[in-house]
Amino acid sequence: MNSRTPPGPPEGPLQSSGRNDTAQPAPYPARSRRSILTHAGAALVGLFVGVLIGVTSNSSNDNAAPSATVTATETATRMAVASSAPSGHKVPADGIPGDGTYVVGSDIKPGTYRSKGPQGGLITSCYWARLSSTSGEVKDIIANNATSGQTTVTIAATDKAFTTTGYKAWKKIG
Repeated sequence: MNSRTPPGPPEGPLQSSGRNDTAQPAPYPARSRRSILTHAGAALVGLFVGVLIGVTSNSSNDNAAPSATVTATETATRMAVASSAPSGHKVPADGIPGDGTYVVGSDIKPGTYRSKGPQGGLITSCYWARLSSTSGEVKDIIANNATSGQTTVTIAATDKAFTTTGYKAWKKIG
């Protein structure tokens, strides 16, 4: 080294040594034929499974699609209301026996009712709702609650229905 030349990094593979040979970058390792075939095979299997799922799910839905008519919808609504309201059951005058939707005035009387809480076992929480209609729409809920213990509810004479799920029998207390 010359004393006039500033010190710098030593010559390495990326620096030219002053010779005329040019440095060639190292080639990327070639992928093996086995690796390419494995990836292509996995892609084909995935494509085949996806097509198979699509074909089998579409063929069963084509024949099962019902046509909606006003009559069918109206009938279904009437049936749902009739089956959810236990009008055919004798409801005791002093309470509500348990799960169901009860029409105020015909199934149950207005007043204050108390339940001791959940039925027990796997049922640890309960739900009740005072309803302005039995249409099943959210806008019909006057008041509701989900609890896990003793509960008291006052059902007004203006309520159309009362629904309860998971509670022990309700006893009329007022």
